[in-house]
Amino acid sequence: MIKSTFMDKYPLNTLEIQKDETNATTVDEIISHFKAKIETHPIAAYIAIFNHYEHTKALKGQINPDIKDAKNIVFCFGAALPNTKMLAVRPRSIGVAEMENSFIIEFMDAPKENLNEVMQSWSKELVQK
Repeated sequence: MIKSTFMDKYPLNTLEIQKDETNATTVDEIISHFKAKIETHPIAAYIAIFNHYEHTKALKGQINPDIKDAKNIVFCFGAALPNTKMLAVRPRSIGVAEMENSFIIEFMDAPKENLNEVMQSWSKELVQK
């Protein structure tokens, strides 16, 4: 898992998994993995799957030709709402992109560090070989 900052302000977590390191063969299989984790987590709530690739393609937007598929799973860890600021950092999203020889999983840091560790753990479980 690589931590980085995107556009000088967004703290990201990235895991690139080579296709020969996982049993997953499609973005949908990886999204299903995350959906199962979300549905069994004690405070997470599944919201939706967003097909970012098809959305951008329909808009005739620019898509990096190396990206073969790209989807986000949207969910929330919101166990408390102590102030209105929490609305700005929720819900969470994990992005999954398929490249020629790998899958890239990316998500922004959550306000609580332990929830970053949960998402990192879910991601690393996909490395099976």
